[in-house]
Amino acid sequence: MVSSSSLPIRHRLALLASHLVVALVALVVIGGATRVMEAGLACPDWPLCYGSLLPGRQMNVQVFLEWFHRLDAFVIGIALLVQLGAAWWWRRQLPTWLLPCSAVLVLLVLVQGGLGALTVLNLLPSGVVTAHLALGLLLVALMSGLSQLLLAPQASSLAPSSPLWWRLLGGLSVLAVSAQCLLGGRMATSWAAKRCLDAGQACQWLHWHRTAATPAALTVCLFVAVAMVAGGWARRQWPLLLTVASLVLLQIALGVFTLRLGLAQPSLTVAHQLVACLLVALLAALTCRRPQLSAQPDAAPLDSSSLEPCHG
Repeated sequence: MVSSSSLPIRHRLALLASHLVVALVALVVIGGATRVMEAGLACPDWPLCYGSLLPGRQMNVQVFLEWFHRLDAFVIGIALLVQLGAAWWWRRQLPTWLLPCSAVLVLLVLVQGGLGALTVLNLLPSGVVTAHLALGLLLVALMSGLSQLLLAPQASSLAPSSPLWWRLLGGLSVLAVSAQCLLGGRMATSWAAKRCLDAGQACQWLHWHRTAATPAALTVCLFVAVAMVAGGWARRQWPLLLTVASLVLLQIALGVFTLRLGLAQPSLTVAHQLVACLLVALLAALTCRRPQLSAQPDAAPLDSSSLEPCHG
């Protein structure tokens, strides 16, 4: 059982995790914008950019996107090291799972940095770029879920667990949306959609992406529908559930408009990736969300705003 003296540090780490979710979403989206703007090789060296921490004369929109993408990744790495250090220092007062989880997150960021280096040094190979995106989405999902576990009632061992169907449908929704993102990423990094629309080549990736969109959307909608029908604690999450459903509809509309306009609007493509990443983050947070402990007065302030710092 976690003692009451751990409330301040646990709450601080929860806020740090919530801010890291925002930074990770930004990292994935800026990476997508870098690809759309063909700025992946704007900085020809790594980890510096034109041999310096802050390129001056070479700075333009493309260089800025690539440079800021690396800066965001560096800040996230430092923040995760701080989280790991805090989890170790206060390990007797915090949940036992936090220290190994923090260590895994630091390891994943190191691997992510290595993949980022390979994308530059090997001139943007499609497989490596897709793996880079996959690991980025995994980090978003893990950090979003971790923020919810930290924001759960303090005595988490006494808190009731969410229903099994909630965790199963929520986890399945995260997997479905993530798989759809990776299909889109693979299609984008190989320029399959552009080649298909312009010359009728490599259309199988576009076909697979469009076909997989239906089961992914239905999985998320099933999660929302079952939660609304089940009532009780699940139905009380309706603002977040309806947000998820709205994001699915927006994502479909963005995908249709992007293709109708022949990929001529980079802002639509970036918005498409942003909504997908937000879906992964929000679904992961909902999956790890736990019911409030009504009998514990200390739990209410944390649980009542548990999604606000990260997804509000």
